[in-house]
Amino acid sequence: MKCFRLRHVLGVSPTPTCAATLAINRRPQAYQPQAYCSEGTHAYFNRTMSQTQTHTESVDGQDHDEVQKKAKNRRPANTAFRQQRLKAWQPILTPKTVLPLFFIVGIIFAPIGGLLLYASAQVQEISIDYTHCRDEAQNTSIDSTEYQTIPSKYTSSSFKGSNSNCSSNPTYKWRSYNINRTYYSDHPVDTSVCSLQFNIPDNLKPPVLLYYRLTNFYQNHRRYVKSLDSNQLKGDAINNNSLGACSPLNTDPNGKPYWPCGLIANSIFNDSFANPVQLNVHDSSAFNVTYNMTENGIAWSSDKALYAPTKYDPADITPPPNWYLRYQDGYTSDNLPDLESDEAFQVWMRTAGLPNFSKLAKRNDNETMQCSMYQVDIENNFPVDIYGGTKSLVISTRTVMGGKNPFLGIAYVAVGGICIVLGALFTVTHLIKPRKLGDHTYLSWNNDQPSTATATGISRPGNDAA
Repeated sequence: MKCFRLRHVLGVSPTPTCAATLAINRRPQAYQPQAYCSEGTHAYFNRTMSQTQTHTESVDGQDHDEVQKKAKNRRPANTAFRQQRLKAWQPILTPKTVLPLFFIVGIIFAPIGGLLLYASAQVQEISIDYTHCRDEAQNTSIDSTEYQTIPSKYTSSSFKGSNSNCSSNPTYKWRSYNINRTYYSDHPVDTSVCSLQFNIPDNLKPPVLLYYRLTNFYQNHRRYVKSLDSNQLKGDAINNNSLGACSPLNTDPNGKPYWPCGLIANSIFNDSFANPVQLNVHDSSAFNVTYNMTENGIAWSSDKALYAPTKYDPADITPPPNWYLRYQDGYTSDNLPDLESDEAFQVWMRTAGLPNFSKLAKRNDNETMQCSMYQVDIENNFPVDIYGGTKSLVISTRTVMGGKNPFLGIAYVAVGGICIVLGALFTVTHLIKPRKLGDHTYLSWNNDQPSTATATGISRPGNDAA
């Protein structure tokens, strides 16, 4: 074949100087050209082959780079969800669609708020703040009957009405006295008792609940909430190295672990409430009748599952610092607390979310609390003056909506009222001065003042630029 045929195969236009022929041996993998061309043609052939090889290597390199780029690509998958192509409905807000919504929300929320307020008003409740009983009440002997009137700022009550057989005038009295209290040791403890007398003007139907209410006590503090060991409360004998969550109350100076450890258990509310005693009962064989209340059933069933009898040996553990007066000689097999059945402890360990809270202490689910004069004696142990808080005794009933709390009802009524007022205002505005949808005359550049247009370099239509 002529040389120009080989040049045609290589994609090179033939040259008139080529007069030689090439014998090409066709083999499975490559061509073996034998040159019979001139020296210039043979050099041209070699140069062309070199360029072809370089181009091939360049293409291979680009393909390799593209493969690497594709491997590193973090583009989301091409799906409707990942590429945000799901069908959506975007309503156009017009007066005809928005104004009815205001009235609908108002019509729904206002009656619900009214029902919540009505349910809250059905709760009958009496509250007495006894924080300053030790300092302000008359300090008498244990057998004294002299009581002092409690200042009105420390008392509050809410009753639907008054029973015709009982006095409707609120009466609140208190006195203070000291006793020697012996717990689990032979060491008596001097304890202050606050005795409260109050009248209930109407019968309280069961369930009748007795709460203690604390203010300015931040059980929701992060460090306080985390200061416990759940495995220890479930009965496991945890070694000292695993009680870090209870710090700084994980072990005593001698290396014994506190049980239960942590800040929550150490600060347990330790005031004790005696059962209310009905005074001056004329139609009974006894002059005073005790209204029996119990601590059973005050904790949630879910709380009880968090506690179990401990596997510690009593000699290997020590009470928390604030429990010392109750366990001055430490733990023994006879006085070791049973946290699984101590519902008052379980109630305290369920921390409150707000600094002002109430916790259930006693209840009576069967008997009506008759309208009368009652007396409750309280062992005044829990200190609240050191952190500027208060503590109160609360006796209350409840409804299907819970205890007395008008906040939710007020919030619903307020939202419903605001929606109705806004709906009426916008409706009047729409009727007096309607606005066409998509009116371009309200666009900002159609309302610019001449000074603004000049300052921004924008010439208004019909005006020549300066």
